[in-house]
Amino acid sequence: MKQTKAFLILLCMVCVGIAFITIEKYKPTPLKFIIPKGWPKPAFDFKRNPLTQEGFELGKKLFYDERLSKDSTISCASCHQQFSAFATFDHPFSHGYNNSFTTRNAPALQNLAWQKEFMWDGGINHLEVQPITPIVAENEMAETLENVILKLKRDTAYLRMFKAAFGDATINTQRMNKALNQFMVMLVSSNSKYDRVMRGEDTFNLPQRLGYEIFKQKCASCHKEPFFTDFTYRNNGMPLDATINDIGRMRITGNKNDSLKFKVPSLRNVDITYPYGHDGRFFTLDNVFEHYRKNMQPIHTTDSLLKNKLYLSNFQIGQVTAFLFTLTDSGFLKNPKFAAPAYSKPTILHQH
Repeated sequence: MKQTKAFLILLCMVCVGIAFITIEKYKPTPLKFIIPKGWPKPAFDFKRNPLTQEGFELGKKLFYDERLSKDSTISCASCHQQFSAFATFDHPFSHGYNNSFTTRNAPALQNLAWQKEFMWDGGINHLEVQPITPIVAENEMAETLENVILKLKRDTAYLRMFKAAFGDATINTQRMNKALNQFMVMLVSSNSKYDRVMRGEDTFNLPQRLGYEIFKQKCASCHKEPFFTDFTYRNNGMPLDATINDIGRMRITGNKNDSLKFKVPSLRNVDITYPYGHDGRFFTLDNVFEHYRKNMQPIHTTDSLLKNKLYLSNFQIGQVTAFLFTLTDSGFLKNPKFAAPAYSKPTILHQH
């Protein structure tokens, strides 16, 4: 009886010890999210998905991994390139699976922590589910979530990284999306010349200062500081492109009053995120200015601020352009923290 009792006590001690060791091993490194001075509180729920260095690194690996696509040739980064503020540079549409193309211009991925809705039409209302859309879209990555998870489970590096990020090696869609979110919300662009001027660390030259004043008079109603968007959906007089027939926000709401309304894009890093517009029809800023002052085609859903077009003289355009160039955040575009991780050939677990 005494021996049995002693054995049970010893067994309990061993179990507690194992549990203690397991708990001790899972010590993720907290990652601090810094809100730039003067910016509002983010919309992202950090309590639901706490940031850790391990989760961030896992998210970055996933973001750059081409195996998330059907033929293992397309990653998130294929369409969202760091040097273009994580937009698609120089192409109106992005290349997808089997020589297909997207039907919208890839928006820049920056300051996502402050956004409540995503995509040009706001069709996704939570960042956590946003990565699913391009993965399963036939004209983008064209893969199934089941296949993606199977690929990740066969890679020993992912098994280690998921365990480091979440406490065990379970790999599922929810954890994949959480890790991608941890990487994506850290993509904060807040250190352009404009930002340094606002902090009193730099000064505008004369054209930039004049451009800023004109911008505040002509453009800031929709492109509000500090994000240079108010995150609303507006019809800015761009006529329907009959080849893609994109009716914008109306596709989501079914409301005819939302016809041809698209999210107001941020102008941060605008100099290197061309072409512009939901369908990339404007290749230069001059094209955009010409649209607003001459080529708009207002209809009943066109924003009231633009019903009479937007007059800008050549001089004003020159000054506003000088100001817009101050929104380029070189540190964000070149930050090695956001760059592709060093490639190492994956170790694959073969099933027998």
